[in-house]
Amino acid sequence: MAYWLMKSEPEELSIEGLSRLDEARWDGVRNYQARNFLRAMSLGDECFFYHSSCPQPGIAGIARIITAAYPDPTALDPSSPYHDAKASAEKNPWSAVDVAHVRTFRHVLPLGLLKQQTALAELPLVHKGSRLSVMPVSEAQWAAIMALSA
Repeated sequence: MAYWLMKSEPEELSIEGLSRLDEARWDGVRNYQARNFLRAMSLGDECFFYHSSCPQPGIAGIARIITAAYPDPTALDPSSPYHDAKASAEKNPWSAVDVAHVRTFRHVLPLGLLKQQTALAELPLVHKGSRLSVMPVSEAQWAAIMALSA
């Protein structure tokens, strides 16, 4: 099993929203490196659910990958903010996965706290200018973050 971190704006999908839905499609990723990480995910992989672009950015909980990557339908939908005019049913460069709620943390683990952890120094999230919405997390980084959530 691999570990990941996936960012979402809470207004679009929060950990509480995922908890209510139980599962949801993770779509709208429009960065090739992040898309490649989606494609590398396997059933059962777990990810930290990160709230971004909000007053309290941070890790809010855990989700599980429940489908392999598939073509992102929002790329083909002209009414979607993630529409890609160059995409077609035959050639859709974007991918999505489905995720299920696993756990909501009692408290969001704020970005400032994460940046203070030496065990997370290599995590792209804590690097200045890192805007990647999907990234791998090592087993050691996963364990360090889980210890913070206890």
